[in-house]
Amino acid sequence: MTDQPIDFSGRRALVTGGASGIGETTAGLLAELGAEVAIADLDSDRLGPALRRTGAKAHTAGDVADAGQAESMVADAAEALGGLDLVVNSAGIGDDLVPVHEQDPDRWQRVVDVNLRGTYLICRAAGRIMLEQRRGAIVNISSIVGLDAFPGRSAYGVAKAGVIHLTKTLACEWGPSGVRVNGIAPAYTTTPMVEDLLERKIFDPTLIERRTPVGRLATPLEMARATAFLLSDWASYVTGVVMPVDGGWSAYGAAGDVVKIRTGEG
Repeated sequence: MTDQPIDFSGRRALVTGGASGIGETTAGLLAELGAEVAIADLDSDRLGPALRRTGAKAHTAGDVADAGQAESMVADAAEALGGLDLVVNSAGIGDDLVPVHEQDPDRWQRVVDVNLRGTYLICRAAGRIMLEQRRGAIVNISSIVGLDAFPGRSAYGVAKAGVIHLTKTLACEWGPSGVRVNGIAPAYTTTPMVEDLLERKIFDPTLIERRTPVGRLATPLEMARATAFLLSDWASYVTGVVMPVDGGWSAYGAAGDVVKIRTGEG
């Protein structure tokens, strides 16, 4: 038995999408818990400020969907930190609420490339390091949109569903070598991506709140805490799991709004 808190002292972590949203918050939490952290992001202008906000040790810029750049970012992080023990794949972009027959194929492909191919490429590069040292932990950020069908969001949904399958496949391939691979499936979270969707009126937040048993959108810190658990030794026998962090969204299967049922208004 142990009551020791989660401690990442001596661990070296790379967080993609680390200049904003869930990625930035996760990087900050890992640093607070003792890890040496490198953040990666496509937007190089935001990396410096994010470095200061998170307490990360290093940053590297690039497009996760580009094989050469993904390899370089992992190599940069490993060189700056003296190795690599933990990876969080949080880099991603959103899509538009467009039915399949009206979608721009190039836009569809870009969404899939960043969210799925990018996760694959970073895992592939980091995995080589972890397999050689026979230890490591990876958390991939999927989404509730990858768990079930969300009409009008086929690009993001396909990509995030692919992340779930990739996570399970890597867990099975790499588990015998001491490398754990897990994921989380966030619900709508108050990140810049979701705020952009709100500004463009892609969805109505009150509908999400009424559909969610907890009755609100999530915070990035709630996603970071779940990620930290899966990376930690507290989850040493957990691999191949994609954990919904969704306030009960995926559990709810009844008709109507949760809020009305909960408050007895309907």
